[in-house]
Amino acid sequence: MPLRLIFMGTPDFAVPTLLELVAHGHEIAAVYTRAAKPAGRGMKLQPTPVEQQARRLGIPVLTPATLKTPEASEQFRGHSADAAVVVAYGMILPQAILDAPPLGCFNLHASLLPRWRGAAPINRAIMAGDGETGVTVMKMDAGLDTGDIAMAEPMAITDAMTAADVHDALARLGGDLMVRAMGALERGMLQLTKQGDQGVTYATKIEKAEARIDWNQPARAVLRHIHGLSPFPGAWCELAIEGEQVRVKVLRCAMVDRSGVAGEVLDDRLAVACRQGAIRILELQRAGKAPMKSADFLRGTPLKPPARLG
Repeated sequence: MPLRLIFMGTPDFAVPTLLELVAHGHEIAAVYTRAAKPAGRGMKLQPTPVEQQARRLGIPVLTPATLKTPEASEQFRGHSADAAVVVAYGMILPQAILDAPPLGCFNLHASLLPRWRGAAPINRAIMAGDGETGVTVMKMDAGLDTGDIAMAEPMAITDAMTAADVHDALARLGGDLMVRAMGALERGMLQLTKQGDQGVTYATKIEKAEARIDWNQPARAVLRHIHGLSPFPGAWCELAIEGEQVRVKVLRCAMVDRSGVAGEVLDDRLAVACRQGAIRILELQRAGKAPMKSADFLRGTPLKPPARLG
């Protein structure tokens, strides 16, 4: 029999998992998500991506401000769900919630645990130069991403991939993995493995102070820093445009076999020297402007040697 599930998620990353669970016949008793926030020019309340999909599917939506009250626990138990599926929900689940579904609460995490526990696993994996990441389904406990592992699926990270690229690929992979995990749970065949102590790393939240590009790093480190922060918050540098220092976000780049003084523009196609090697900027964004290809940017703002990026 299909499972009766509570789904808890908020951003775009969680949507494929919700859709896959519904498509495979599981009954979603309720969706928990964060409350709508004002957004856009008119500052109208904008429901989360998960809420938008849930309402389209006719699933009841709840947006509690806290799960720590007895009333919240009673309401949660009242859904009579077999299990809960949690994907980037954005709130800590207290023990009373974790204990409510008889089969447990299962979280989809965007890394191969125990590597990159915490808030920003995709960004940190790219920025660290990792060649591999993946998704993990774990049975949740009270710790930070410390629960027993049910299933994991690896995926390669190439130097060409930005955080947005990895995010979208893992969201699709994660939906498939969670469906497989819930299928095994339904059949009583889901096996859990305790996380080891070896290889534990923490993906701390990205701070704005990290975003400035350091051209004194080797080219691959600069590329991975740029791609790990693309599109948000965006790695940035400053360049002189019409006599003013203007902040520009670099969104995509590639390594090139060139050399020069760190931060120096090496040609008229935005090759920039790093401490070792160089990168070519492929996509960028001026403050207050839309992202654009470097060729389009250069048509309006020619940059060539001996220009410098700071």
